Amino acid sequence: MGKRILVTSTDLMMVQFLLPHIRNLAENGYTVEIACSEVGGRMKEIHDKIGDCVKKVHTVNLHRSPITPGNFKGFREMKRIVEQGCYDIIWTNEPVMGVVTRLAAKKARKRGTKVLYMVHGFHFYDGAPKLNWMIYYPIEKAMASKADVICTVNQEDYERAKGFNVKEVKYIHGIGIDTGRLTVGENQKDIREELGLNDDDFLVLSVGELNENKNQKVIAKAISLLRDKNIHYILCGKGDQLDNLKKFVEEKKLKQNVHFLGYRTDVVDICSQADVYVMPSKREGLPVASLEAMYCGLPLVTSNIRGLTDVMENGVSGYMCSPEDVKGFAKGIKNLKNNPEMRKKMGEHNRETVKPYCIEETKKEVLKLIMSFR
Repeated sequence: MGKRILVTSTDLMMVQFLLPHIRNLAENGYTVEIACSEVGGRMKEIHDKIGDCVKKVHTVNLHRSPITPGNFKGFREMKRIVEQGCYDIIWTNEPVMGVVTRLAAKKARKRGTKVLYMVHGFHFYDGAPKLNWMIYYPIEKAMASKADVICTVNQEDYERAKGFNVKEVKYIHGIGIDTGRLTVGENQKDIREELGLNDDDFLVLSVGELNENKNQKVIAKAISLLRDKNIHYILCGKGDQLDNLKKFVEEKKLKQNVHFLGYRTDVVDICSQADVYVMPSKREGLPVASLEAMYCGLPLVTSNIRGLTDVMENGVSGYMCSPEDVKGFAKGIKNLKNNPEMRKKMGEHNRETVKPYCIEETKKEVLKLIMSFR
């Protein structure tokens, strides 16, 4: 029997990112169990997709907020799982789950269990709200010694983690974009036809939840500033900022140029027909949506924040500016519209740059990281 490993995360992270790595570990001889907190109602989906590569699936009662009293129950459940499991390795993800798992593994580490804490984006970062620094920084700093290795997916977090009291800090290229789903469908819809647009209209695309952090309003402002009837901003996603965005579009008389498509299952098809991808986020760990756009051969216009600076090179991959720089975003979009050859060159560059972030490569990185525990 291979080494026993427990992987812990929320159900959302497990479904969206970790399952390929779980299968890869099982295929490489590890006996795998997983423990998830159900914050997204996806536990049934995990059971359906996991197949026979996992020995056991545990559910623990944890919440995303670190101050929720119910987390004490989740800690007791996790402690029972760890103490009964006799694991060689524990790989934990995300802030609350990471804290609870590391605390639960205190006795197990004394018996030789190795603990890996993978950080997908610290909640404290350059430019983060003071409250984030007040809550999350002291917790993460205090908890660092409770792991054998901290692994980050961007350079800013890597440098910060090196200042913590932990045996070793590693960096990997994220946990992978699923290239298998980034193939254009056989029955591709013509998005221009759907929206009543012309062949020479310039399509600016963003994909993701419509919320304050994703900051789509700054792009709508840039579109308003440009006042170019041939530039169309397409938003795929839903969220709590939808009404505010629609109100802004109405006030600025942009209804002909800004299109809210809601949740779409054909994002790859739309991406293949877009001219540029925009991501004006205020915070990212590693921007999966932008990586997928790069894989599809699009140039980018993004904010110059952690995560994006890891994958972007200003003037080479596209353009970068501060998250609230409306004029900067407008200038980047305009430059790309006016220079089709530059768009093509940047897109080709991005197809090459993104290769280390693809799932087949990151599976190798994660496996190598896990196998380093002897």
